Amino acid sequence: MTESSQTSEAPAEERSLKDKLLHEVREWLVTLAIFIPAFYIFSFLIYEQRVIPSESMVPNLQVGDRVAVNKFAYGYSRYSLPWGAWRLIPEGDGRVFGSKPKRGDVAVFMHPHTDRVMIKRIIGLPGDRVQMIDEQIYLNGEPIDREFVRRITYNPKDRHRTIAREYQETVDGRSWLTHDFQQGPDEFNRLDSTPEFDVPEGYYLFMGDNRDNSEDGRSLTGHCPPNAEGIVDRAGCSLPRGISAEEASVGFVPAENLIGRADTVLFSTYSCSKADAEPCMKKRLWRGL
Repeated sequence: MTESSQTSEAPAEERSLKDKLLHEVREWLVTLAIFIPAFYIFSFLIYEQRVIPSESMVPNLQVGDRVAVNKFAYGYSRYSLPWGAWRLIPEGDGRVFGSKPKRGDVAVFMHPHTDRVMIKRIIGLPGDRVQMIDEQIYLNGEPIDREFVRRITYNPKDRHRTIAREYQETVDGRSWLTHDFQQGPDEFNRLDSTPEFDVPEGYYLFMGDNRDNSEDGRSLTGHCPPNAEGIVDRAGCSLPRGISAEEASVGFVPAENLIGRADTVLFSTYSCSKADAEPCMKKRLWRGL
């Protein structure tokens, strides 16, 4: 009687364990089937996270900062699709539910000539005239407000120890900090003075806050004379002969290429000790931009 009871209970226990495992697998599959589309829709319509890969926006953004990008701030275009899915959508003009950026916004956008996603500050709006003269921004013929704050010494990535002058710039009632290297080779100074750029309708001119360590709209390959031979960018300017689209600078950025506005630094893996900064540029946690 006892042996019979034991042999009849064993298969029941085995079936129970198998059923539990299958049940758990089904629950996980259902959870993923709900979570992945929901996360994708959230990243497409509302917010997505971006990691800062370079020092072009120092001191306001450091390498390793995790930034929340507001996707509905400027409306939506094909580039709003996360994870490279924009490649599946035919190229087109305009935006859905579009709204105009403001000067001083820190925006994420697709490089007009390559598949690189970039983050810079909007300085020039459509119709603006923008020029750099001796490190000073001139907007529509007038210098913007600029006030010296302090000097900071730190080790930029792949460069020797550098002294940076920190300034506070103010335009249209909005203020932000910028850096200019106090000394360095000519490559640091080539964008300190530029021609005057006339921003076309439907385009924006971006600059990095780390002025001597940022490839942005000030670079000339995107702003050469319209009659020059070569690749024509989307602002109607020509690139010099021998320059490929992959080598082209940012130039003017079409409104369609805007991905969203960077609103908040969620958290950061920046290390003040690794940068050997003096004074220390503090970590940022849930800080607005």
